[in-house]
Amino acid sequence: MIYLLQHLAVVLSLALFHIVGPVPIDLGVHDGALAPCATPAHCARADWPIQQRSGDTPQSALESLIPVIEAMGATKVVERAEGYLHATATSSLFGFVDDLELYADNEHAILQARSVSRLGDSDLGVNSKRLEILRKALIPAPKV
Repeated sequence: MIYLLQHLAVVLSLALFHIVGPVPIDLGVHDGALAPCATPAHCARADWPIQQRSGDTPQSALESLIPVIEAMGATKVVERAEGYLHATATSSLFGFVDDLELYADNEHAILQARSVSRLGDSDLGVNSKRLEILRKALIPAPKV
């Protein structure tokens, strides 16, 4: 019984640390681009060229990443619009929330990506790793 109460106390204590933080004010597309990262310590930003000669477009690349994003643990698509996606990813231990954005920049034939932590001075590389997973998912499988 004491073990159960101790376990419950730990779970309740961790629940108190579930810190969401405010939604960043710079989300979205501004002047044809996602916001730059103010600091790389808790933000990652990338532009991925899309090979249009293979029939892909930035929009189709964005669409192809939706199942990948939905399969990521504790990640939820918040907004989907033509050429834009906003999702949130919540850490399992303390509930820290990161915002993930994708923008299909058809004019420059690139898919813009940004992942930023809402709180903290460092993300321990989580946002960069998230973008690397998405970048690798864009690489077509070799034809057999």
